[in-house]
Amino acid sequence: MESPIRRSRIEPHPDLPRPYWSVMIPVYNARAELRRSLASVLECGLGREVMQIEVVDDGSSDDPQEVVAEIGRGRVEFYRQPFNVGHSRNFNTCIERARGHVVHILHADDRVAEAFYVRMARLFDTYSEIGAAFCRHAIVDPDDHMLRVSSLEREESGILERWLPRIAAELRLQPPSMAVRRSVYERLGGFDTRLVSCGEDWEMWVRIAAHYPVAYEPEVLAYYTDNAESLTKRSIKNGQNIRDVRAATHMARTYLNDEAALAANRRALENWANWAVYWAWQMIEHREYKAAGVQLWQALMCSRSATILRAVARIVRLGAARAAGRAVAWANIG
Repeated sequence: MESPIRRSRIEPHPDLPRPYWSVMIPVYNARAELRRSLASVLECGLGREVMQIEVVDDGSSDDPQEVVAEIGRGRVEFYRQPFNVGHSRNFNTCIERARGHVVHILHADDRVAEAFYVRMARLFDTYSEIGAAFCRHAIVDPDDHMLRVSSLEREESGILERWLPRIAAELRLQPPSMAVRRSVYERLGGFDTRLVSCGEDWEMWVRIAAHYPVAYEPEVLAYYTDNAESLTKRSIKNGQNIRDVRAATHMARTYLNDEAALAANRRALENWANWAVYWAWQMIEHREYKAAGVQLWQALMCSRSATILRAVARIVRLGAARAAGRAVAWANIG
């Protein structure tokens, strides 16, 4: 039997007056990256009456509090979990501790442009009916080199039309680009803690889109770091990454009533299968043949369309050839 939904209940914040923004920065052993993230927020120049800035540490061993003291100089608050709770629960702690009307969860290895908060506030002020807003974002490597820019959702800033079917089909944004009214979290709850490795953000964005209009800013104002070290993550090697997004897809189905959104939700499984095939290829490139097999199996758990079956067969042949070539090379050395 499927376990009960585990979403933190977010209580209304009693403090008055409240700042407009709560910039909450979850961190876990990312001391060096935290410096850049904090600096980008502080460079926006918004005072305490407008913006709460708080780092929420999930039991790091590299002392992020020292970085907060050095960079924040009393402007940045710090909270440390009593023990490591995992990233989804840490995100929920961020929301619970947020005092502002609008919450921005900025991961410690991501950053924002100086105009991010002003431009996003303009959307929330202009469109009182929206529950969330996001901007176009850039994907950068750990050295801040540009890799690519996210798809353009619309030419001008404003409310997105037919956004639910688009986001229900695939992940189209990354966390640093999204800001959410705290009242939305109070109504819909926090991140689902069953999703232990990934997918919790996508499930949340679909949940919000199912209940509220969402606005968009076409200028690139957020920077998401694509860390190559993710290839070594346990979740990829044991398939938890795909199990989580598959679970998130089934969760989302429970609150999608629109037929187009439901059709998009079914297409999501095909997209996750393609994602698993991609990771299988990456694992073969790194000679992680067992992990490649795990990802291929997860691809088949998502979809057995002709396209996916052909892709899986191609990766299997490639992996066999690579493994055989490596064996021949070792034999020749001997």
